Amino acid sequence: MRTRTSPHFLKLATVLFGGLYPIAEAAAETAPVPGYAVGHLRNVSMGPAIVEYLERIDSTLEPFQGQFIVHGGKLERLEGDWSGDLIIIKFPSFQDALDWYNSPAYRKIAPLRSANAQGEVIIVNGVNADHRATDILKSAGNP
Repeated sequence: MRTRTSPHFLKLATVLFGGLYPIAEAAAETAPVPGYAVGHLRNVSMGPAIVEYLERIDSTLEPFQGQFIVHGGKLERLEGDWSGDLIIIKFPSFQDALDWYNSPAYRKIAPLRSANAQGEVIIVNGVNADHRATDILKSAGNP
């Protein structure tokens, strides 16, 4: 099992032990961010194949520390068009999410879903707990 050091802990350690903030800040910036598997599914045919998929998916997530964050449920459309269900599964990192999706165990059950639902599936990077909206400006080359 991997462990991560919280950016907030590193900053606190710097205050307590002094002089190490640049090191702590660099470590916080390189700390792994979570990865997410995101599915937007529509027209799900809730038959035996989907039931089997739902019964088997949890065991494919466990080796990669995947956990459901959103799995359908109540929603209220506020803007734009929307139909279907949103599924978000959190992993320790982008690579863990990708490794889960490409794992033999998941690839074996994926056709049970894809043959019985329409939609899109993506893997996306999350952000650190101290992320602010303007942080994307730095990655876009803005000061």
